[in-house]
Amino acid sequence: MDIADWWPKLRPRTQDWLIEHPGAPLPAAVIEEIAVAGGIVTSDAWWVGQSAGPTGFYPSPAAEEWLESLPDTAGSDTGSGTTA
Repeated sequence: MDIADWWPKLRPRTQDWLIEHPGAPLPAAVIEEIAVAGGIVTSDAWWVGQSAGPTGFYPSPAAEEWLESLPDTAGSDTGSGTTA
């Protein structure tokens, strides 16, 4: 499943966090939410880059580019910029 398919199913604050941190290791809560939204969370998924070890995964360069193309909505009423 493509990011565009599961992206709208993520909470706005999770979307905000991903937009603000496109190259950061994905916290477990974000990975779990992506999986619940229908995203395939395996090391061979196109949007998953290298493993971050026990902390999870980094987005792939293609996923980073996709995230960086989105408008930054941090500070809006829809999100706090955190995933908790």
